[in-house]
Amino acid sequence: MGGKENGHRTGWDEGALEFAGLSRVRLDALLQELLGRVDEIMDTQERLRALLDAVVGIGADLDLNSTLDRIVTAACELVGARYGALGVVGPDGKRLVRFITHGVTDEEIAAIGPYPEGHGILGLLIDHPTPLRLTDLAEHPRSFGFPANHPPMRSFLGVPIRTRDHAFGNLYLTEKAEGADFTEEDERTVTALAAAAGVVIDNARLYADTERRRRWHEVTAEITQLMLGDFDAQQILQLIAARAREVSGSVLGAVLLQEGGHLVIRAIDGPAAFDDYLGRSMPADRPILSDVLGGDEQVVVEDLSTLFKETGELADFPELGELGRTILAPLPAGEGSTGGILLVAAERGAVLAVTVGTDLVRMFANQATLALDRAEAQQTRSVLAVLEDRDRIARDLHDLVIQRLFATGLQLQGMHRMVRPEVQERITRSVEDIDATIRDLRGAIFELQSGPGRPSLRSDIQTLVDEYTGPLGFRPDLIVTGPIDSAVPASVRPQIVAAVRESLSNVVRHARAGSVKVEIIVTGADVTARITDDGIGITSTDRRSGLRNLEDRATALGGAVRLESNQPHGTVLELRAPLNAGPS
Repeated sequence: MGGKENGHRTGWDEGALEFAGLSRVRLDALLQELLGRVDEIMDTQERLRALLDAVVGIGADLDLNSTLDRIVTAACELVGARYGALGVVGPDGKRLVRFITHGVTDEEIAAIGPYPEGHGILGLLIDHPTPLRLTDLAEHPRSFGFPANHPPMRSFLGVPIRTRDHAFGNLYLTEKAEGADFTEEDERTVTALAAAAGVVIDNARLYADTERRRRWHEVTAEITQLMLGDFDAQQILQLIAARAREVSGSVLGAVLLQEGGHLVIRAIDGPAAFDDYLGRSMPADRPILSDVLGGDEQVVVEDLSTLFKETGELADFPELGELGRTILAPLPAGEGSTGGILLVAAERGAVLAVTVGTDLVRMFANQATLALDRAEAQQTRSVLAVLEDRDRIARDLHDLVIQRLFATGLQLQGMHRMVRPEVQERITRSVEDIDATIRDLRGAIFELQSGPGRPSLRSDIQTLVDEYTGPLGFRPDLIVTGPIDSAVPASVRPQIVAAVRESLSNVVRHARAGSVKVEIIVTGADVTARITDDGIGITSTDRRSGLRNLEDRATALGGAVRLESNQPHGTVLELRAPLNAGPS
């Protein structure tokens, strides 16, 4: 029995041992599986922790530019991507207007060339904003390949970013670490980050828009305060161009005023390359410009350089090739202005800070019109004050000074017969001097009664006489009688000046004169320019060739030319024209 018992015991023990071995195997497998699940849970927790840190990180501040940079960096770090980019979709929803990169140096970016606009696989996410994972970019049918100097990229993960119901842009990630493919877990992680990023971007944009409006109102108050005092119209227009550029986040601001059929750039603020544009003009009937001038709404041009390329006008304005999104707001016509355009433009590829829905640019345009009207009124008040003061001076000169001089002249003439002959000669010269002084005073009175800043025929003739002092060797006598600045129309003045110039030129070339007298006389309905010299006279042969131009000018004015001898020698040339005449 003992042997049987021993044998039975041995068999049972062997079965137990076998069962125990199988249990240990299963236990090891279960433990291994449990450890694997623990590792997965730890990985998931780590990924969730990293995702949470990333979400907190991208919302660290409300600056939109730094927020976009942090989003790209966080996405790359979450899934181990070597390269990343965030493409911002333009308002048209069809192309990329901004491209923020990670993992590529500035030198590499410069070597690659312009940023993509949203073709190929990048455009696929714009057309179909759903997550996209690829093992090899080159194998996709929408792949266009890479430009020269572009780093190699194989694995790809693309996820759209939405703000509310609007597609803001897309996250593009390539080259997962160690040559691996992006997983479904990577896709879920980046999709979660993109959802959080949409909220952060929306908040940043709302904050930026609020700050921008606050800044616009500050600038408006600044300009209004300046307009309350004395200011120059050019000064205020330059300030408006500068502040519009600054607050809109653009690279260029300009005020264009309509003058006739052209738009003239009256103020500009931006890069030094645009400084030469000040004062330049362009036809007002060009595309877009005519639409802005003819309407009352601001117009947004997504790419100004493309527009000018299409119209073939970029050659005239090469610097415009650097400009992209542009807002043009009409300047309403005011009492002292005919209207125009306020323009702000961003660099090509940049996003203009002012959104399409805001009316801030147009508000600035209205301020420009108000400033021009205010400057016009201010200038008119100044002119009226000057004219009132001049009228007072003119009355005093006429009623007091001239009358005293006239009385003095009469007293001297009354003493003429009472003195010796040599004294009579001195009295005569003194009376002549008084008469000349009275004529000069009357001329000064006429000048005082002309508006300040207006062209002066008297000054033009005086300058011309001074100009011929050198060639003649002496200064011609100039006598001006009558209100030539107020009575002679603008259309006649250039012809009178040209006639005097040509007459003095003939004296220099032919007369060999020792004295010349230039008289401009306004009497009744005529103006007369008379030039008298004491030279050798003019021959009949010279008369036709030398006077042809003067006769043409007189005919154009509806007047006539008279030429006669001066006694005892010399020549008198006279051009007469009606005051209501003009060039035919």
